[in-house]
Amino acid sequence: MALNNIDFTKDRYKEQLAALEAARLAKGLTYAELAEQLGVSKIFIASTLDGQQILPAATAEKLADILGVSKDATAFLTEHPYKGNIDPLLYRFYEAIETYGPAIKKVIEEEFDDGNGCGGNGIMSAIDFKVDVEKEPNPKGDRVIIKFSGKFLPYSYHGEYPW
Repeated sequence: MALNNIDFTKDRYKEQLAALEAARLAKGLTYAELAEQLGVSKIFIASTLDGQQILPAATAEKLADILGVSKDATAFLTEHPYKGNIDPLLYRFYEAIETYGPAIKKVIEEEFDDGNGCGGNGIMSAIDFKVDVEKEPNPKGDRVIIKFSGKFLPYSYHGEYPW
């Protein structure tokens, strides 16, 4: 499947992943046994064979040797996968929102409390909204700064939006 010319790894390599899983089963290897031979965790190798991890070339070649398949059969595992069927950068962006979103919500509610006893209950508009991306040079690696600027909209209890 492709979206905006992006092939989702799991779909793109569905047959190759199934062949590697079949080779693992044919060898009678558990994920734990395979992981031990590769020097990785059993969850990591299971996730790799599900198309969700990247392997260094040497590890991909070692996996081919262990499974008794050609090195070409594991070469695709050295490409960065689209985790969760999404581009790696977008995946990390969603991860940041999922991780920090509830805390950001709490701070917005605290800082926008208007004293009505509702704790600042409201939303940030994505209609009256600006977004910007900036690069901040940093000796430890450049930083990505993303600024969201959305109008705070208190919840309306009258069935109408307040704007």
